[in-house]
Amino acid sequence: MGIKLIKISSLYFVIGVVLGMVMGMAGLYQFVSTHAHVNLLGWVSMTLFGLIYQAFPNLTENILAKTHFWLHNIGLPIMLIGLIAFGLGNNALGIPAMSVGGILIVIATIIFAINLWKNLHQTAI
Repeated sequence: MGIKLIKISSLYFVIGVVLGMVMGMAGLYQFVSTHAHVNLLGWVSMTLFGLIYQAFPNLTENILAKTHFWLHNIGLPIMLIGLIAFGLGNNALGIPAMSVGGILIVIATIIFAINLWKNLHQTAI
């Protein structure tokens, strides 16, 4: 699971870098929040999840890890669609997409924290 997260995060890194370049060249600064969330929740957080799961494989041997993985990977694209919609001035799509995606991300984050607190022990790397 750790390797899958790191590989997926690399796609978000590419998307974030390309989006940042396009934003800067075209002056499309209404997508700054989308750019930040792609990089922080897609690239950085998912890379850290992957490294943690890779370093502590016992964390992946439960339903919490699988639920975290899927909720984050479903919630983030939905959330990003909402942020893009807001940038385009489409609140009718932005509000429900941000609400659903954001809630899934928050739940995934809580599940990740519960998994760490419950299953991370003094095992050395």
